[in-house]
Amino acid sequence: MQLTITPQALEWFQKEIQLEPGMGIKFYGKVYGKTQVHDGFSVGLSVDRPDKPLVETTVSGILFFIEETDEWFFKRYDLVVDYNSKLDEPTYVFEESKG
Repeated sequence: MQLTITPQALEWFQKEIQLEPGMGIKFYGKVYGKTQVHDGFSVGLSVDRPDKPLVETTVSGILFFIEETDEWFFKRYDLVVDYNSKLDEPTYVFEESKG
């Protein structure tokens, strides 16, 4: 599984979220909503400290991660975090994992 943050999404995170040392942006599966691969679930995000990361990436000094406990939600997919300028918020694209 890979976690990719587009430059436009990174700019949004840098503008909107202030992080304390050791903290990062966690993506997780949450009840309600819909993704292109899940009915009844959507992607949530929170500011958190990693405990047991399944995948993590640091971009321009910001840590982004998904915990092992959310493997069920992201299994078999790579997550691309992009930005929707009309809604002024991140968007999430699930791509079949090649690995």
